[in-house]
Amino acid sequence: MNNLKWWQKTAVYQIYPKSFLDTTGSGTGDIAGITSKLDYLQKLGIGAIWLTPIYKSPMVDNGYDIADYTSIDPSYGTMKDMENLIDEAKKHNIKIVMDLVYNHSSDQHEWFKESRKSRNNPKSDWYIWRDAKADGSAPTNWRAIFGGSAWTWCEERQQYYLHTFAPQQPDLNWENPDVRHALYESANFWLKKGVGGFRIDAITYIKKPKEFVDGDPDSKDGTVAVHTMTANTPGILDFLHEFKREVFDKGDIFTVGEANGVSADELKNWVGVNGVFDMLFEFSHLVLPFTNGEIWCYPREWKLTELKKALSDSQKATKDNGWYPIFFENHDQPRCVNHFMPKGADMIKAAKAMATILLTLRGTPFIYQGQELGFANVAWDSINKYNDISSHGQYELALKEGFTPEQAMKFIHFFSRDNARTPMQWTSGINAGFTTGQSWLPLHNDFDKCNAEIEDNDKNSVLNYFRKLNNFRKQNETLLNGDYKELLKDDESVYAFSRSTENSKIYVLVNFTLNKVEFSAEFLNQSNLIFGNYESNDKGILRPLEAVVYEEASK
Repeated sequence: MNNLKWWQKTAVYQIYPKSFLDTTGSGTGDIAGITSKLDYLQKLGIGAIWLTPIYKSPMVDNGYDIADYTSIDPSYGTMKDMENLIDEAKKHNIKIVMDLVYNHSSDQHEWFKESRKSRNNPKSDWYIWRDAKADGSAPTNWRAIFGGSAWTWCEERQQYYLHTFAPQQPDLNWENPDVRHALYESANFWLKKGVGGFRIDAITYIKKPKEFVDGDPDSKDGTVAVHTMTANTPGILDFLHEFKREVFDKGDIFTVGEANGVSADELKNWVGVNGVFDMLFEFSHLVLPFTNGEIWCYPREWKLTELKKALSDSQKATKDNGWYPIFFENHDQPRCVNHFMPKGADMIKAAKAMATILLTLRGTPFIYQGQELGFANVAWDSINKYNDISSHGQYELALKEGFTPEQAMKFIHFFSRDNARTPMQWTSGINAGFTTGQSWLPLHNDFDKCNAEIEDNDKNSVLNYFRKLNNFRKQNETLLNGDYKELLKDDESVYAFSRSTENSKIYVLVNFTLNKVEFSAEFLNQSNLIFGNYESNDKGILRPLEAVVYEEASK
């Protein structure tokens, strides 16, 4: 345990500030609201808070369109509020982790305003500009992640600019060293403020191919996903090693990159001794429903063995080199109880089952706000009730692909990013204690029975299960650093694995079905049940959604 760094021995809590706690009645959460809940987070066993962007922004993509990398958006408070949060969190032994969005900026950033003025402006090549095709159409047939062309026409320059995401999020030109060093400067600004680390957004897109060409269409409208054409372009790691030298190596911090498309066998180049980041969010276990560029309207049925393989591959890939960030939810994903568990599942049992895996795998657990309370997806009846820009793009794409509005809404219900963005539920009172004003996004209708106040006082709640298991994990050498071994590998109902050191062994088993499952359990003969989402367990039998943690008796 002593050879582990501080961020390997704790859990990280991700906060979506807009939905966490509003102290002003504005209807949106703020920095002061986060500061007021540090006791709650400390009791949960949190050692770091990852904040999604709180920088100045027009909020087209809820802060992931940044207009100034070194200022606070007024809707969240002031720089003084931010400095106070960093200081108060330190008193609770919690560090603040900032979100760096460096693939793109807002189109309202001063850099882009300058770049778009003319082709000979000093910042003319700070973004990615291309001439139209001979017929005046976009330079390529690339489809943006939020839908529509990845190119937008600019009248001033009489050129198109590239945007991997929304038109209001133009991609920065990392080939320009001035751009890179301006970004490094802004990151070092936050290091000097005392932050404890960085999560780096959409980093796999920063390097673009030398030639921009059409790709083979993957949808009926003749477009191809921009991800297919640009993600992880050779040469990207050269940029990232420079980033590491200029920023990451300058403090006792941790870094975690968002790297959709990096496979487990590639992790060695991204993390660890020869890598760039301390950890890497890779999404093999989250994209199982998708075979076609993450288009929501073409999901597929996946098997439990596929999920187990994805998790086990990541465990193996980081066994001796690097470290794994364990996560099942974030601000871009549906709630894990809906994503991974069968329809009709008991939400409390399901939430505890997913928590059991999250807090017993090898790596640093990332808990997303509300996950510790067992939050589930919403299912609003109209696309107009959804705020998420991606949901609107996917809805329109589904209609273009020939689906009915009713069918399109089913895809939105399951995959919308707003599932994770509904306001935190603190009490059973008005607006769940989130705001005294009009909430920016509707609350989940279950807040009267699923909230922090009720769960705090219920010893059998999801919240108290998280607290007990997380605090046990923090003190347990086997869970912190023991080897991982998958068990019952071919079983399509049960995910089972062991964690072991020379002197100790822990077994974890989770039933992902709504049926009772029996299995050969000789390996549990010398073990005792220490955690479970039922009150007791019969070895060799798992009831629907049952999760158990056994510890081998001392020899």
